[in-house]
Amino acid sequence: MKYNKLVRDNIPEIITSKGREAITHIATDAEYWEKLKEKLAEEVQEFTESESVEEVANILEVIDTIIAYKKFASEDIEKTKSEKAQKRGRFDKRIILDES
Repeated sequence: MKYNKLVRDNIPEIITSKGREAITHIATDAEYWEKLKEKLAEEVQEFTESESVEEVANILEVIDTIIAYKKFASEDIEKTKSEKAQKRGRFDKRIILDES
């Protein structure tokens, strides 16, 4: 079966432990970035289908990896979140914009 997708680090070993062959390669920087974005979209789609805590954990794992890869500082992320919340609010009030 062909996949051509980013997988967790232990997946090839898990596959071979089951007697199957895992054909892999190490992504270039450009490929890694594209595959991270694809993985995020995949995990979000899986969450929308299952709404499970496991899928939320997968989304957070990908986001953590993106943060590390892009070298985003936690302080910058929190500052940006706070600034947006102050200017535009959060999503707590469940407001749906019907028209503008």
